[in-house]
Amino acid sequence: MKFNKKQIERYSRQIILKKIGPIGQKKLLKSSVLIVGAGGLGSPIAIYLAGLGIGKIGIIDNDNVEISNLGRQIIFNMNDINKKKSIIAANKLKKINPDIIIKPFYKTLTKANINNISKNFDLIIDGSDNFKTRFLINDYCLEKKKILISGAISKFDGQVYTFNFLKKNSPCLRCFIPTMPDNPDIDNCENEGIIGPLAGLIASIQANEVIKEILRIGNTLCGNILIVDALKLSFRKVKLHKRPDCYCNGKKK
Repeated sequence: MKFNKKQIERYSRQIILKKIGPIGQKKLLKSSVLIVGAGGLGSPIAIYLAGLGIGKIGIIDNDNVEISNLGRQIIFNMNDINKKKSIIAANKLKKINPDIIIKPFYKTLTKANINNISKNFDLIIDGSDNFKTRFLINDYCLEKKKILISGAISKFDGQVYTFNFLKKNSPCLRCFIPTMPDNPDIDNCENEGIIGPLAGLIASIQANEVIKEILRIGNTLCGNILIVDALKLSFRKVKLHKRPDCYCNGKKK
């Protein structure tokens, strides 16, 4: 593919980077990413990926915009209240970058539909706020050998982990959290609270992981979990080990 004049100008600050260049930018334009959740993590991730020139972006969310979302879900404003998050986000992303394909899904991700929705995307970003969805995405990506970049936020704390299931030695979410908590919604923002800047911080790290995974540059978080404490402004990277008795090692769930 050849860049047109507008694309050269649009992506000039990325193309000038030696680690990206014209070849890397073309890879980004040919890539596809599904974002699960258009909330505190998903909305800033979507903005960054659209700006980067990710060729196809999917956004799945079954919620409508509420006024309590506006402190951290930066793609929305007061005019969007009570409207469908995924549809509104898609419309705004097209205004940021009309060259890319945006596919909104106004529905809940389930075991019945996850393959039809996800099969045509190279990489999945988990920005969901409940363990049921996180386990569902983890198990699907493991089965289909996809790359999963997951983030979680609560109060002043955040986590990011990358699982590249193209690699046989990659651990999975169940290596870290073997079973679903009794209350799968225990850590969501509605129950625990959240500060907006933390969502932006974790989302930025997730978006950066996307670049590294697609272009195969730098050191990704694959096999590690990054733990962020926004109050102390501390970052701690912990190695995750593949458990012998885990689902990813062929054991039954």
